[in-house]
Amino acid sequence: MSLNRRLFLAASLAISLVSPSLLGCSAEAEPGPPKTKLYVMGVLHSTHLESEDYSLEVLEAAIRRAAPDVILTEIPPDRIDQAITSFQETGEIDEPRTRVFPEYTEVVFPLSRELDFQIVGTAGWTREIADNRRVALQRIQGNPARAEEWAEHRAASRQFGRDLRGRGRDPLFIHTPEYDALVKAGRTPYQEHFDADLGPGGWTQINKAHTDLINAELDKISGQGFTALVTFGSAHKYKILESIEGRDDIELLDTRVLFE
Repeated sequence: MSLNRRLFLAASLAISLVSPSLLGCSAEAEPGPPKTKLYVMGVLHSTHLESEDYSLEVLEAAIRRAAPDVILTEIPPDRIDQAITSFQETGEIDEPRTRVFPEYTEVVFPLSRELDFQIVGTAGWTREIADNRRVALQRIQGNPARAEEWAEHRAASRQFGRDLRGRGRDPLFIHTPEYDALVKAGRTPYQEHFDADLGPGGWTQINKAHTDLINAELDKISGQGFTALVTFGSAHKYKILESIEGRDDIELLDTRVLFE
């Protein structure tokens, strides 16, 4: 092979190894995995039974619009199997914790027969936590040395009710940053004064237990392009939203569109 031929081949190989960006070209990026579409829905538990604005019928219509692949519920993981099994076998739910939530007994579980979604338990609640929290709060309330803290907590709760100005059952208002800010302000004295007393049942730790379970389930379905719906008591909603900040595998959707 001639010297000129060898030099030509060497130059051609060198060019082929140069990054396209250095040659003034742009390489087409590989598409990343699809994001999980996520709705975070605040629910009202038994209040749905008496509310016209946010009735069980309104809730059902919103879930139909969301068309979720998975619903992350305020049911503990160790109780969800019993709830699902009893519903499949009898059409009724015999799991005690689940039975207190009409959004599940009257809407989510019946809809699961028609719509193709999975029901997942993501609540950090336990009976022991609830019992210990009740006893601790009774002890705090009856302690004269903590009367000022208790009064501040009760005043914040009353102010929250006044600030709602009758909008506390409006799903369009519930799913706004303004509502979340009011909830946060109303819960602040409770969180600051009683977290240490309540331990796992305190506002900080119980919400962390909830959000850890929620995010673990979101990790499991990450990159599959699913639509997920979180249904928790509306007071927990701002904590859930805070917990998913910074996740680049999630497309957070505006829940209000489900109620318009």
